[in-house]
Amino acid sequence: MNSTQPDRPSDHDLTLVIPAYNEEARLPRTLTDAAAYLNQWGIDYRVIVVDDGSKDQTATLTDAYGPRFSTIRQPNGGKGSAVRKGLLSATGRVVAFTDADLPYDLDSLKAAYNIVNSGQSDAVFGSRDMTDSASLVERRFLRTMASHVFRGIVTFLVSRQVRDTQCGLKIFSRPAATAIFSRATINGFAFDAEAVFLAHCLKLRIEKVPVTLINEYASTISLSRNAIPMLMDVVRVRWKALKGEYNLSDAGKVPSAEPEPANRAAA
Repeated sequence: MNSTQPDRPSDHDLTLVIPAYNEEARLPRTLTDAAAYLNQWGIDYRVIVVDDGSKDQTATLTDAYGPRFSTIRQPNGGKGSAVRKGLLSATGRVVAFTDADLPYDLDSLKAAYNIVNSGQSDAVFGSRDMTDSASLVERRFLRTMASHVFRGIVTFLVSRQVRDTQCGLKIFSRPAATAIFSRATINGFAFDAEAVFLAHCLKLRIEKVPVTLINEYASTISLSRNAIPMLMDVVRVRWKALKGEYNLSDAGKVPSAEPEPANRAAA
């Protein structure tokens, strides 16, 4: 699918997508914290967990959280595949995704939502390298060093504006998400870099927001297993673009976020 128009009309303010693989232990706290924050915020929201072929009870956890929470199940296809599935299924006017351990303070989600909702930007990316970003936990040294190396490569191949492509908090207008993820192909962990690259190629309006890391997550990324495949995927992104495989003929024509209903805007 390469349409820039969502197939179904939007029917709520925000859809938050959470990809999950064997997250039975961590996901309940994430869902509880997300529900508390979003309810206090007062917007009309939905939370979609995309279960990526889990072998535990991950797929059943949203059952206890009411009608705003749901699960999409798919065979194990990788985090990129799960995020893509969730965002293309979402019907919020603004759509977002974050990680299953909810690593970032949700104030960043709210700030990014307001930017997209106001029409100032089509895509807002959380970034850990901004002046106002913070960390309440200490990350492992090797992972921090690997992140710096990866950012350097990404800066050269993907984006000079968004160096921290791997920050697990990204927010889009629904038309922008559809335009990006209907073209995206990477199923592995480098899918974030592809999304940022496509946002640039489609000439979307991009902004960044600082984030506060609140959880030292036990990432499923293995430096020994995933580093080289991630780098190769980033190279493939540039190669696919050079060969014209992303179908960017409508670049610069992606519509802005749908206008907020008048009765909700006045609330």
